[in-house]
Amino acid sequence: MRCLTFSFICCNMRALVTGASGTIGTVLCDVLKAHQWEVYTWNRNNIPVDDYDEMENYLKSIHPDVLFHLAYTSDPDLSWKVNYEWTSELAWLTKILDIRFLFTSTNLVFKNSFSPIGLQSLPDAESGYGFVKRKAEERILIQNQDAVIVRLGWQIGTSAGSNNMVDYFENKMKNDGVIRASTKWFPACSFLQDTCEKLMEIAKDFPRSTYMLDSNKRWNMHEIAAGLKRKFDFDWKIQSVEDFDFDSRMIDDRVRMASLDERIPL
Repeated sequence: MRCLTFSFICCNMRALVTGASGTIGTVLCDVLKAHQWEVYTWNRNNIPVDDYDEMENYLKSIHPDVLFHLAYTSDPDLSWKVNYEWTSELAWLTKILDIRFLFTSTNLVFKNSFSPIGLQSLPDAESGYGFVKRKAEERILIQNQDAVIVRLGWQIGTSAGSNNMVDYFENKMKNDGVIRASTKWFPACSFLQDTCEKLMEIAKDFPRSTYMLDSNKRWNMHEIAAGLKRKFDFDWKIQSVEDFDFDSRMIDDRVRMASLDERIPL
């Protein structure tokens, strides 16, 4: 027998994850399974994102406790359909089917920042990835007032090979022979495992709202690169520069994230 409310722990929670093969989705599925969740994934090749009836039937067949909507495409021909229209439909379907809807957004919904972003900051991105995510956020809140939106920063993995910060640094080394990292750049970021653990916790226990997950309290990009080199014993050459002055850190005191001080050796 399935649980009827989020507070019960008599049986497993059931999750449906879009973007399950992505950088965050892969780790999230592992985290959920490790906590005895039943995990289902959404394959856009099998369940079209522009067929309302098929989407509704698929959701009814699984009827998850939570739909984690992580999927995103950078394909310009599919961007609006997948990133905005599909998100809108899922927000509405989860509302009428009484399914908890958690959407992962980004700190890039904010265009420019030279100080940490707070809860009162208004998204203002006008183009690209941040703009599409901003418009999706706005649409979700029209379609489903019970939805949960979680803004994420740059994700830190343990190795290269996916879209994470370590991969970024590895590519800099490969292409330039050196990592030029600005001491004036303070990125919003957190380790993938910490992010996914917190997404699970928010989905289960947090009230509807927009949350921001960020582990970076004080570290600049040069310090992060040097710290990751120490942590994972990477063969990186790192150069300190001051050519990029930017602060995308996010402050949300409602969410306790393990800080970089706890995760990276000093």
